[in-house]
Amino acid sequence: MLLVELEQSVQQIKRVGPATARAFARLGIVTERDLLLHLPRDYHDRTITRSISEARDGVECNTVAEVIAHDTIGWGRKKTLKVYIKDASASAALICFGRDFLATRLKPGVRIRLAAAFSYRYGELQSSSFEFEEVDSPPALFGRVLPVYPLSEGLTQSIVRSAVAHVLDTSARHIEDAIPQPLRRTRTLRSAQEALRAVHQPETREEAEQARRTLAYEELFLQQMRLLLRSPTRASRSRRPKLPDKLRERAVAALPFALTDDQKQVIVEIIADLNGPTVSARLLQGDVGSGKTLVAFLTALPVIEAGRQVALMAPTELLARQHANTAENMLGPLGIRVCLLTGSIPARARQPLLEAVADGSAQLVIGTHAVFSDATRFNDLGFIIVDEQHRFGVSQRAALVQKGRDADLLLMTATPIPRTLALAFYGDMETSTIRSLPPGRQAIRTHLARMSNEHKVYQTVRRELTSGRQAYFVYPLIDPSDRSEMKNAETMYDRLQREIFPDCSVTLIHSRVPEEEKRERMEQFVQGRTQVLAATSVIEVGVDVPNATCMVVEHAERFGLAALHQLRGRVGRGEHQSYAFFVYSDDLSEDAKARLRILHRTSDGFAVAEEDLRMRGPGDLIGVRQSGFFRLHAADLTRDADLLDTARQDARNLCDSDPTLASQPLLKRLVEIHDHMEARAV
Repeated sequence: MLLVELEQSVQQIKRVGPATARAFARLGIVTERDLLLHLPRDYHDRTITRSISEARDGVECNTVAEVIAHDTIGWGRKKTLKVYIKDASASAALICFGRDFLATRLKPGVRIRLAAAFSYRYGELQSSSFEFEEVDSPPALFGRVLPVYPLSEGLTQSIVRSAVAHVLDTSARHIEDAIPQPLRRTRTLRSAQEALRAVHQPETREEAEQARRTLAYEELFLQQMRLLLRSPTRASRSRRPKLPDKLRERAVAALPFALTDDQKQVIVEIIADLNGPTVSARLLQGDVGSGKTLVAFLTALPVIEAGRQVALMAPTELLARQHANTAENMLGPLGIRVCLLTGSIPARARQPLLEAVADGSAQLVIGTHAVFSDATRFNDLGFIIVDEQHRFGVSQRAALVQKGRDADLLLMTATPIPRTLALAFYGDMETSTIRSLPPGRQAIRTHLARMSNEHKVYQTVRRELTSGRQAYFVYPLIDPSDRSEMKNAETMYDRLQREIFPDCSVTLIHSRVPEEEKRERMEQFVQGRTQVLAATSVIEVGVDVPNATCMVVEHAERFGLAALHQLRGRVGRGEHQSYAFFVYSDDLSEDAKARLRILHRTSDGFAVAEEDLRMRGPGDLIGVRQSGFFRLHAADLTRDADLLDTARQDARNLCDSDPTLASQPLLKRLVEIHDHMEARAV
């Protein structure tokens, strides 16, 4: 039996009834497997003796004490039992909120083993959070290391500990190891059974950490195996001549500026992939404005010159249209036919486009999800570019890859991905990075402003508008909501044009605006006929207006770090000094304050991404569609980088030596089960 096969409901566990099962379900724990992977968040080391006088600043005492007296606090029905105790170092009081029944167990003269965190209140040491046992009874909570679990309403530590212990003593005893034994010996890993018992019932904290690292390695190794086994990049391609390069050289020579060193290096890496003996997949990441789209077009030219087609997929029609316009201006003079294919194109106009794609006359096809629909058939698709790849799921990318023959894949993102996250979720790909920005770009000045001080922001924006510049205003909601008092784009659009900037032209864009109308409004803003653009985060990507110098995000605390950094990147794209204003609510949480401080401190997207990973974790950062069914329970990408490197190399070695896992039937079964579970979840 593999761990993943422990599908028995937690309600079958001894002393877990329907109400407790519902409490477990609130934590995502439905099966015995879920329970075993619900790892402790901390441990109480009850092997270390610590007196009452030594228990300070949240550190628990672990002592033997004697009950010396009872008292009560409060009056009437609100009376609460107060138990005075003492050990060799000090006296203290235990406040028994809702536990008056303890009066019969904690009688004066009784000696107890006690764990409690004390603080000074009303001139004495007090604790309302404590655990105890009578000295005369066998120790259950003392003399050992106790796991401390995340809880939900209806659960206690004792309930979770008891349920885990039951599964460890029953079903978990039959778990088999899927990790090859030679790897276990080489990496000094415990067996799966040993690791699970040690992480839940350790003898020492050190043993618990060693067990966690075993489980973390297994998670990361399995993840890398799944990436490699389902990756199209491991396929060998048919022999072909080296790609021609004359069109690319002509395009570079026609540019009004020089490529940066980073851009040149990335182009070399991608073209080497295209000429390589195996189908390639590469992740190209670079900060906003670093020139990724230019690199994509330049590397597409050798494929087009060789007579094959290139597809570029974008997440929004706004971004797809911008790419098509840029491609037409840059590649049209070279004789390249660019085709824009989006969902809003009427059927009558779409048919000739589909025919051009099918017969190969459309050489560069740019579009949204319509590009990978069943109706779109390519003549000879050789290179696939996916922009803002994190907005597409694995299945969507796979659908596009299947439309080509030995088609190479380039994923692009303007949301820099921390190294460990890139390896964990794109371990089957090579990674290229553009860190430098084109010369002449001025740093964007970022300001944080309370909502009560937003009039100062409006004053600064008004000065910029008077100077002929343009501005964005972004809101978290489209229209008013009965459940929220937050500002919204519809209401503020009206206020911006009537009250705040009555002498300026204002337009509005959000997801409910029809595509054709959205395109017209955006075109007016691009051409400078509109000075202020009110919007939602629909403009997070794909908007390039060099004359726009102000980005105002209201209720900035409602946006993620990556989204705020992307929105900031919509300005600073021209020769003028640009500004980003993150306006936040006066009542702000500490977590939200920390996020905004990061953006104020740095404009480096890679630094922002690392902080985002640290604060939110990989699941939220990468997105459900990207991570699929797989979740990390034991591994922590912020501290297990060494394990990830090891697991990745071990997985590559095994895939190279045994690509079908013929010698590893248990591991093969485990991979298949996870793939099935992911498909079922999707």
